[in-house]
Amino acid sequence: MKDLIETIVRAIVDNPDEVQVTEINGANTIVIELHVAPSDLGKVIGKQGRTARSMRALLAAAATRDNKRAVLEILE
Repeated sequence: MKDLIETIVRAIVDNPDEVQVTEINGANTIVIELHVAPSDLGKVIGKQGRTARSMRALLAAAATRDNKRAVLEILE
């Protein structure tokens, strides 16, 4: 799931080298922490949060296969 988010975000941002994705596994939950350059934060969130919402939906669908819950945190 980390690779899924990393691939999507690297395609969107202007500074793909500054993308950092961290995956924290719990018993029933997977937390994905996303760090991007401050100038790319708006691109990752998108207009009215649409891009972030879409990435969260894809992540939730991928996590459902493993009977887990996924959370995407976009950090500054």
